[in-house]
Amino acid sequence: MLARVSTFAIDGVDARPVWAEVDVRPGLPSFRIVGLADAATREARERVRGALVGADFAFPASRITANLAPAHVRKVGPGFDAALAVGILAATQQCAVERLDEFAVYAELTLSGELRPCRGTLAAAQAARRNGLRGLIVPRACALEAAAIDDLQIVAVDHLATLAGALGGGELPPLPPARRTPTNCTLAGPDVAELRGQQDAVRALEIAAAGGHHLLLVGARGTGVVALARRLPGLLPPLTDEEAIEVTRIHSIAGLHHGAGLVDARPFRAPHHSISAAGLLGGGRPTAPGEATLSHRGVLLLDALPEFSRPALQGLRPALADGELVVAHGSNAVKLPTRFLLVATAPPCPGGCPHKRCQCPTAEQERYCTHLAVIRDQFQMRVNVEAPDVSASPGPTTEAIRQRVVAAREVLRRDPSPHLGVIARGVGTRETLETRRILHVATSIAALDGRDRATREDVADAAQFAVAI
Repeated sequence: MLARVSTFAIDGVDARPVWAEVDVRPGLPSFRIVGLADAATREARERVRGALVGADFAFPASRITANLAPAHVRKVGPGFDAALAVGILAATQQCAVERLDEFAVYAELTLSGELRPCRGTLAAAQAARRNGLRGLIVPRACALEAAAIDDLQIVAVDHLATLAGALGGGELPPLPPARRTPTNCTLAGPDVAELRGQQDAVRALEIAAAGGHHLLLVGARGTGVVALARRLPGLLPPLTDEEAIEVTRIHSIAGLHHGAGLVDARPFRAPHHSISAAGLLGGGRPTAPGEATLSHRGVLLLDALPEFSRPALQGLRPALADGELVVAHGSNAVKLPTRFLLVATAPPCPGGCPHKRCQCPTAEQERYCTHLAVIRDQFQMRVNVEAPDVSASPGPTTEAIRQRVVAAREVLRRDPSPHLGVIARGVGTRETLETRRILHVATSIAALDGRDRATREDVADAAQFAVAI
């Protein structure tokens, strides 16, 4: 007999519907999986065999063919285990299948028949709702993650025997939705008030957080540029529900989130400068998200920016400009979201000399500036950081600045930008682009003061953040 079970395959940072078609016929005992499956998926044969026996079901001594359709979609990972096992049970009439057409199944199996969570449960839940399914059956360990999707019934089970019973009829109690309150979200991290004598740099962080401006901190060793950069995530507003679902989906697929509801803090990623272009931007077969995607809706810190490879920095340009990257392998193209706030640190010169004391050879200075020129124009704010005055009084706390940032973003939502063209009018094309960056920073400065229009003083203030290397 033939049975068909709905499940999902992870493709980039999304899930695509897959149907596990199981055919059991008389013949020499065999179990074959077709449909562009990778090694982990093909190994499901042994896991399914052990799980059926461990759950006191009979494994048929027949010719079993399992087709994972559509055949052109690459199937990766163990998430098809439970669907294959249910398909065999349905094809051999070992369980009732009243709900088989309404529910999808997404789980890995152990040899004893227990269900284990898989990467991308939230993406599978979103795909189930998009495809009009009534619900999704998942392991209990990741049920709260899937329950974040509205209008979808989540059934949490721990064992294959319980799963077979759930498909056969009876009442299915819904799981309470996993929700979070952004206003009560606590953002852990170092406090900005600890940075004494860095008032100008802290103010630059506040402006960057309010307007979403990419920030380059230029300073020699000992000036605290890294400490400043690491405090930027705490100044950002909490995630909205929609943003939290986006971040949770990406981190779940990457294996960084393990099913306990939604992510409640903005991502902060700080890769080492030795990272490859693929590691920073994403890629591989199958396509995996890189650091640029893992920092989506959060902050990406590139410490020691000149040490990053030129291909990696060049690849960041479309990520910053478009908010997404398209990774193509043959005819398959995957879109990876990359809406993050970029903060980078760099020394003033190749030798890391303090400002205005550079003794590096001219040739080295030229190579240094040429390397930075690949991405330098993507920073709306560039700040020279001097050695701190440790005797200065403590500044405002992270919480106080965050409240001002939240208020400023409310002002910026009124779209105060149309008047900016009046000031920029009459300037050459290249200068106009730089002028517009300054004007947008000026608008953020005005918003922090509760104003939706930038003044000439705001513009002059914003121009100071465009003079670094």
